[in-house]
Amino acid sequence: MNQAIRTAIFTRLRDQNPNPTTELEWTTPFELLIAVLLSAQATDVSVNRATRKLYPKANTPNAILALGIDGVKDCIKTIGLYHSKAENVMKTCALLLEKHDGEIPTTREALEALPGVGRKTANVVLNTAFGEPTMAVDTHIFRVSNRTRIAPGKDVRAVEDRLVRVIPKAFLKDAHHWLILHGRYVCKARKPDCASCLISDLCEYKGKSSL
Repeated sequence: MNQAIRTAIFTRLRDQNPNPTTELEWTTPFELLIAVLLSAQATDVSVNRATRKLYPKANTPNAILALGIDGVKDCIKTIGLYHSKAENVMKTCALLLEKHDGEIPTTREALEALPGVGRKTANVVLNTAFGEPTMAVDTHIFRVSNRTRIAPGKDVRAVEDRLVRVIPKAFLKDAHHWLILHGRYVCKARKPDCASCLISDLCEYKGKSSL
């Protein structure tokens, strides 16, 4: 795929959705961090359901620690892996208070040092909370990047690095959200909806003609 086609793809995605954002519900960088930490192997809908119970009770590191791990578990027990996630939430809150005065760090290195926070989570926080042009590659973005040939790669990191390299800079800050939403609602895993796809004529997916 050449750069002119990539530019055309992201121009269409931008025109359709000029101000994309995450479907996770949050009002502060801390709330976003916790929501993303909880979202591993869980849907945004299920995470939002849990944080609607958690955040009215506790939405700061101090308040989470005061609520206690059993209180956190009670709020998030509808999410998979909630035992380990609750432990990571508690450890993260303690570390935020110990090393960052309760504030969310703005560097990848510091974010990845928090329990339960990997590269993808750090990228989401840097991009969504702080406006950094990072690319958090989840299963949707990995699939869309390979299927359309926007930025094919054999693993998540390869796709991330290629997307950052080839997406025109004017689109990079919002590209993460456009690609996730496209993968979630249009370029779906089992049966992509090519008939209603905004970029079908630009996509290089070989299987689309048979759909």
